[in-house]
Amino acid sequence: MVEEHFIPKKYTNSIDNGSFTWSSPSNIALVKYWGKKEHQIPENPSISFTLNHCKTTTKVSFSKKEDASGFSFDVFLDNEKKDDFKPKIETFFKRIDVCLPFLKDYHFKIETTNTFPHSSGIASSASGMSALALCLMSIEAELSLDISKEDFTKKASFLARLGSGSACRSLEGDLVVWGKHDAITGSSNLFGVKYPYQVHSNFKNYQDTILLVDKGEKQVSSTVGHNLMHGHPFAQERFKQANKNLSDMISILKEGDLDAFIALVESEALTLHAMMMTSMPYFILMKPNTLEIINKIWEYRKTSGSKVCFTLDAGANVHVLYPEKEAEKTLEFIQNELLAYCQGGQYICDQIGIGANQL
Repeated sequence: MVEEHFIPKKYTNSIDNGSFTWSSPSNIALVKYWGKKEHQIPENPSISFTLNHCKTTTKVSFSKKEDASGFSFDVFLDNEKKDDFKPKIETFFKRIDVCLPFLKDYHFKIETTNTFPHSSGIASSASGMSALALCLMSIEAELSLDISKEDFTKKASFLARLGSGSACRSLEGDLVVWGKHDAITGSSNLFGVKYPYQVHSNFKNYQDTILLVDKGEKQVSSTVGHNLMHGHPFAQERFKQANKNLSDMISILKEGDLDAFIALVESEALTLHAMMMTSMPYFILMKPNTLEIINKIWEYRKTSGSKVCFTLDAGANVHVLYPEKEAEKTLEFIQNELLAYCQGGQYICDQIGIGANQL
């Protein structure tokens, strides 16, 4: 499948105004993608858990303009107008204009809220851009009237990717693959797909408690970090490693091997940050308390025999992953041992979710 598949034929219906609201979750990658080619194409495939409670809710209201001379929109976060968000939305609209030719016909009011801190290492761009893509697809569905549910979701994922790469993994649950991988049927660089193979009961309702080590904005954006993979001395070996790890993850998920899961997921997290620390210019997104938490988890796992582990996104916060049956003991450990390292003692309890939904 190529990009041309997502360019619509002539619309069969017309609509003057309206609104659509979608809620879309964040996700946490188990095998990470870091580095991309032109047009938001990943250098390596990735797989993620879709979250349940860390969500963005976006309402897009639209009204027909008298002319179609350019893009017209306003953006609000938590009812506050955010003109500093407009350049990113403008870039997004330019990228998807050929696939959604109605964009210049309307003025849009984009109202969004998050259940978690913006720009703090929880993938707000993933949930935000996927929610926006779904609202825009709802408009196209009104104009076309003949879009199947499968094509709706696939195109929404395709569009979301052009806003933020990881956003294409946020539409469905509970495991989503993005990036072409020979062992995964249907996988594509253009959109995310539900993980198609057997998953052991050990991973049912898997838990993710997010420890908010730093709620401030990241010092280096993910976009800048991805770009620093061009010419990175270890980039090609990293891309090979990610492909192998995704192959290994297939058997891990099937067999329910929690020890292998822990080793792979923690290695992936540390490798992601190692690539940041060895780029040029180099940078560090982890904080001292990130390392304190990691060491506490390692110590607890060694003394208790627990299957708790950690992963990291592109930020300082720590995602503590553990089986549902260990929830009570792990939360007790988190509250007694780890909260001291969180900014304001804050954390978010989450678990694997089912994906986006229209409100």
